[in-house]
Amino acid sequence: MAKRIKQIAIYGKGGIGKSTTTSNLSAALSKAGYRVMQFGCDPKSDSTNTLRGGTYIPTVLDTLREKGSVNVHDVIFEGFNGIYCVEAGGPAPGVGCAGRGIITAVELFKQQKVFEELELDFVIYDVLGDVVCGGFAVPIREGIAQHVFTVSSGDFMSIYASNNLFKGIKKYSNNGGALLGGIIANSINQGYSREIVDDFADRTKTQVMQYVPRSITVTQSELKGKTTIEAAPDSEQAKIYRELAERVAAHEESKAPSPLELDELRQWAAGWSDKLLELEAGIVVGGQQAGI
Repeated sequence: MAKRIKQIAIYGKGGIGKSTTTSNLSAALSKAGYRVMQFGCDPKSDSTNTLRGGTYIPTVLDTLREKGSVNVHDVIFEGFNGIYCVEAGGPAPGVGCAGRGIITAVELFKQQKVFEELELDFVIYDVLGDVVCGGFAVPIREGIAQHVFTVSSGDFMSIYASNNLFKGIKKYSNNGGALLGGIIANSINQGYSREIVDDFADRTKTQVMQYVPRSITVTQSELKGKTTIEAAPDSEQAKIYRELAERVAAHEESKAPSPLELDELRQWAAGWSDKLLELEAGIVVGGQQAGI
């Protein structure tokens, strides 16, 4: 019987900490004894940077342009604790669709059956933004990933991007597309941020997998070109990433979400704006801290 490979796609708007979260998740899963490949799907090709000491690797598309064909073993590089690192890459600047790298790379890896050959436990796709391009939608639309997670903070634009992603998942869910595992709440340092993400998760019929605070430990680790799991394994932040890895490893049942329509999302966000104003006013009048 063929080994079951768990394929996961992690999405999130630019700057939300998606690649940081993904790399620490990969590192934590690897340290737990799993065989892991991280598949960078951002044209910037920096997803696996901290798994390889701050160094960049040749991308699938760059190699294809240079050689005309690709043996996938030529674009797989070993990272921290034996993690297999791949960067799909993108087209030449100003030419073509940025999602083309994902389409091309995924097809090559499927054709050459490398996941099975390497006996992987996890393939983790680190994907840019929400579903705005056919290429970026591939892990969802084609059902390549069994489970999708989104990295989101309590900020509106991050929630907005997550809600758009949920629309894409719901659209393809009846045609064999990937389903939603939940939200990874990132940069959660204030009580109200956690409440906002919790409320959004409840309204869209999903769950929060982990709350990850913003931490200077992450910054220090990345300045060394490393993940927190590698650079500060005994830190509280590393413990949080290990807990996330345990939950992802144990996760089996993903579902189609219930995204909000734009008017609903705007109304919901306005309601939270009013609540925060009330809370801030209460702090000023009462002269006490209230988690904001």
